[in-house]
Amino acid sequence: MFKQFKSFIAITALLSATVVFNACKKEAEVFPAPTVSAGAAVSGLAGSVVKITATLNAPGGLRTLTVLKNGVQWDTKAYTTGNTDSYTKDYTVESAPANSSIVFTFQTTDQAGQSSTVGTQVVTVSAIQPKPIVTITGTLEGNISWTKDKIYLLNGFVRVGEDKSADGSQITKTGTLTIEAGTVVMGDRASKGTLIIQRGSKIIANGTADAPIVFTSSRPVGDRETGDWGGLVICGKAANNLPGGTAELEGGYGAFHGGKDNADNSGSLKYVRVEYAGIPINPNQEINSFTLGSLGSGTVIDYCMASYGGDDSFEWFGGTANGAHLVAYRGIDDDFDMDNGFSGNLQYGVGIRGAAIADQSGSNGFEIDNDTGGTSNTPFTSPVISNFSIIGPKQVAATGISPQFQNGAHLRRNCKSKIYNTLITSYPNGIYIDGNNTLTNAQNNELILNRVIVSAVKGWGNNGFGVATVGQVNPNGFAIRDVNTASPVVALQLIGGKKPSEWFAGQAGNKLIEDWTTTGISETLWGAGRPAFTLTNGRADGLEKGGVSPSGFEAADFIGAFKDSDWTAKWTNFSSQTTDYSK
Repeated sequence: MFKQFKSFIAITALLSATVVFNACKKEAEVFPAPTVSAGAAVSGLAGSVVKITATLNAPGGLRTLTVLKNGVQWDTKAYTTGNTDSYTKDYTVESAPANSSIVFTFQTTDQAGQSSTVGTQVVTVSAIQPKPIVTITGTLEGNISWTKDKIYLLNGFVRVGEDKSADGSQITKTGTLTIEAGTVVMGDRASKGTLIIQRGSKIIANGTADAPIVFTSSRPVGDRETGDWGGLVICGKAANNLPGGTAELEGGYGAFHGGKDNADNSGSLKYVRVEYAGIPINPNQEINSFTLGSLGSGTVIDYCMASYGGDDSFEWFGGTANGAHLVAYRGIDDDFDMDNGFSGNLQYGVGIRGAAIADQSGSNGFEIDNDTGGTSNTPFTSPVISNFSIIGPKQVAATGISPQFQNGAHLRRNCKSKIYNTLITSYPNGIYIDGNNTLTNAQNNELILNRVIVSAVKGWGNNGFGVATVGQVNPNGFAIRDVNTASPVVALQLIGGKKPSEWFAGQAGNKLIEDWTTTGISETLWGAGRPAFTLTNGRADGLEKGGVSPSGFEAADFIGAFKDSDWTAKWTNFSSQTTDYSK
């Protein structure tokens, strides 16, 4: 009987324990799986920023969140506490075809390892709508503003201000044109669209590195070509050496320039590009990309690029305006042309040529004259130039170039230019000091070449500058031309009893380098697309050392336009043929 009682007690205890154990199991709560609610679909233009969002809920406690972009992990997040979260992160819309989608997916887990279903947010790449085109004609006066949300089409000669006489007695209207950073201005081909800033008026075109102001062809991608429109013409009241001190610019289109105010202010150009300009006004009379007539020192010209121009990329007719950070890219005639008494200071410039096309008049890097007759009219053309890189068309000996290419620097007709810290390479002739008056100026230290490097092309003829044929009227192939080509009889030119080549070698820091590949410049300067401008250091003839700037210039201890900083970054365009400017 006692044994039966003990068994009863044991069974009762076992049953009691089982009841207690099952009660504990019921008290351990089982949580539902976490959930994700993704943000609503959004859209944006390439480069814009949108919000990627999701709301997370995990009753069992959040543990992880994984975000995929088009199936690839884009973001993760870990949690140690909390049951809910509002997730948000900025996304910069990538370049993709219009109306394409970028898919973001979200999945979260809880502390028990349970996973949510997947939430999805879609970003659509918006189509860029073309900007409205505003056609501009005639004469503008007063305060005019052009903004980046529109495209401005120049129809015919568009003038800011009115100036009807060479002597300036009929400046009847004036205006100030202000152009917002990022604005596009197009020139009409059929009407020879041209923008002319007349004397007494101003242009304020201050772009930025991220939003330059662009003057370009009105033709679509793939159809643009040199000479599609006129160009940018600015006229001022500073001195020149033309008879009477005032004149009309070449072509007879009513652009008068000159006066006595050397501090004249015609406005400001910063981060400005001029593309495909140079349409002929009359036969053999093209407008330059930048035509600068007697501008005073109050005018600002900084970070400006001319590309694919039908005449000179930059031409100064008199004046005292300074300039810096100038790019001349694949124009037809001269890169930098100066005459009629121009006396400004220019620092940092680069000229780059295409191999096949040059002007029938002969194409040069620098072309500098006092005037067309080589007279002693004052003021003399006496620019001070420092830190330029003049890159000719000949990359290697096998590169075929137009026979119209001439000189890296043609210094002629009684000019008194002063050039410092400059590289000239890959032209048939490096430097040509042309004409008796110009030679005398060199002898008298009124024409100066200081720390100028002339570089040859390896294997090009017998001296790296092509073939120099004795007795030829237009000999081809000299670092420094020693001949007088005005006569079929070859006669030596002399500077103080020395050949120009001997004189050049005796000036401070000047040097002839047999092969440009030893200088540190890049072979991409002759290629398509954006060149590499900064120098490769440690070359045998490295340009990164040896510069000494003239008085009043920014200190630069290198030769050429660049050392280890590329001032062309962002705002220039070396592929404008494929750029869609309509949006």
